[in-house]
Amino acid sequence: MADKKPIESAPKDGRKLTVYWTDADGQENESIAQYRSLEHLKATGGDWDESDAGWWAFTDSDTQKRINPHSWMSGDAEEEE
Repeated sequence: MADKKPIESAPKDGRKLTVYWTDADGQENESIAQYRSLEHLKATGGDWDESDAGWWAFTDSDTQKRINPHSWMSGDAEEEE
């Protein structure tokens, strides 16, 4: 199994990654998340601003939430070298 890496080292090119984050109740969570830049968000339409850019994950099958992960892990063997 690969080690967790600091979130600052995660690729921000739109690929989906396994991330780890702590919710408001102090619960540690593991989620598949995607970094979405402001440009990406604006391209989807709607009224977005800089505070909306960041890591997004589904909290259930219908709901997405912006999260603040602290680490990530890649399933890609090339990135684990």
